[in-house]
Amino acid sequence: MRTSPPVHLSKALISLGRLRRNARAVQQLVGKSRIMAIVKANGYGHGVHGVAKTLVEEGVRDFGVANIHEAVLLRTALRESGVTTPVCILAFASALPDQLPLYAQHEIELSISDFDIFHLAERVAESLGKPLSVHLKIDTGMGRFGVQPTAALRLAEAIHHSPHLSLKALYTHFAASGSDPAFTRQQLASYLHLVREFEHSTGARVLRHAANSGAILTDKSTYLDMVRPGILLYGYPPSSDFAPTLALEPVMHLQAHVVFTKWVEAGTTISYARQWQAPQRTRIATISIGYADGYPRALSNKTHVVIRGKRFAQVGAITMDAMMVDLGQDESVQVGDCVTLFGGDSSLSVNHLAESIGTIGYEMLCAISPRVQRLFVE
Repeated sequence: MRTSPPVHLSKALISLGRLRRNARAVQQLVGKSRIMAIVKANGYGHGVHGVAKTLVEEGVRDFGVANIHEAVLLRTALRESGVTTPVCILAFASALPDQLPLYAQHEIELSISDFDIFHLAERVAESLGKPLSVHLKIDTGMGRFGVQPTAALRLAEAIHHSPHLSLKALYTHFAASGSDPAFTRQQLASYLHLVREFEHSTGARVLRHAANSGAILTDKSTYLDMVRPGILLYGYPPSSDFAPTLALEPVMHLQAHVVFTKWVEAGTTISYARQWQAPQRTRIATISIGYADGYPRALSNKTHVVIRGKRFAQVGAITMDAMMVDLGQDESVQVGDCVTLFGGDSSLSVNHLAESIGTIGYEMLCAISPRVQRLFVE
């Protein structure tokens, strides 16, 4: 029976080399279309400062984030990382009135979804003497943000003719690009019809973007002027149902450590609620990661880890800060050994783990908590 205190109990190795190769693979697939890299939620949990700087080095000049808070953090992170290349940052969420000056102050592109924000943005831009760059969001079926198609042309024309706003793009978002191609085509047709109406009405040409990761993999007609890959950049398709059309490499390798081992007799129960009972005398390892680190409690008794190249079953309820693994009769595993939870060169896939508990890989990646150290490696 031994204990040992590793300096960092859990860490996520972020492979910048894999990120680069994923970005290149996406760019090769979409051809001349620009990439807007989606780096919201701290770069899907990977660490936005390292992710964004690397993507800028790969030629990406457009980034999408959830809201103005994330946008300001990204702008600051890029500046502090020494990035001097001009970079556009779009905040997708509808802005609150008191947030609008921040868009001008930090040169963040504004997503407009209704006339109320349009009028407020006009007044703010006029008072600051600085025009705001705008992407008009059209709701063709997602039902989250966006102006309804019936009002989209009027709003697009109003933004276009405003002396205080600059209409950069018309865009939409697909609700089921991987699961319902017919509905995706319907959304695309509705969106492109509105774009054509706008171009005919004003004689202006603006950026068009619609394709998320699912659409990038399944429908080349959605590429338009710019695409918005998210999960693809981090090495995964939106779900395991997608055909492997891209050679993607998981960017995050989630690791923890063996911090304690012991032999237990047959019949010994492990962890809260006594959910698992040793079928024979066996060796148990305690691993330095739990649900407070973002490793889901729902995976209790349903997953495996890799230690010294061998797979071992996780047993008992996953606790806040630790979980247990059945080593069987193996005596090679020692305190301090590195444990792979997913990623790296293992066969432990985020998507497969997520789907085993009824969720998606996005959620698992984004849930990895700040107390898990991010280490950027090439």
